Amino acid sequence: MATIEQIKTVLVTTAPRWQHLAAAVPEALLARKPKAGEWSALECLRHLTEGEQFLWPVRIKAFLAGTSFPDFDPNAPQRDYSTLSPTQLADEFARLREANLPLLESVTEDDLDRPGTHPRLGAVKLGQMLHVWAAHDLMHTVQGERALMQPFIMEAGPWRGFAFTDHDVSPATDESAG
Repeated sequence: MATIEQIKTVLVTTAPRWQHLAAAVPEALLARKPKAGEWSALECLRHLTEGEQFLWPVRIKAFLAGTSFPDFDPNAPQRDYSTLSPTQLADEFARLREANLPLLESVTEDDLDRPGTHPRLGAVKLGQMLHVWAAHDLMHTVQGERALMQPFIMEAGPWRGFAFTDHDVSPATDESAG
């Protein structure tokens, strides 16, 4: 089990990473879906931002208060972030994350075993949810970066099938890969 400090080390890196990507990468590339049905990097950032406002702080507070918490549907947006530019969205994510880090600071090692009930998963512990938070950050950041890779992978020539098999959403052997 990772410690609270290890979880925090992941959580403090996510917002600056997205701020750098949002500032450096063209919006068209950030908004490009890797393929139909998959999220673009920008959609990953929107999801992380929404979770930072409506998911993680709600659950931490519920665990610490000993109350139940609602389910979170990532496909039912709680707020429309579409009016924000990528840099504004990344800055909003960073602002929300900065506001939530004190919640993590308030959690002690003894709190990690606090029980809760997830609407679909049943009995869960605060420590498990904190591990999910860190893994969730990394997963959607990798997912966003994987979406950004696709136009580069498609033009990699003979390296495409050699170097990118784990990240290529349309393998070179696929006729539609172009």
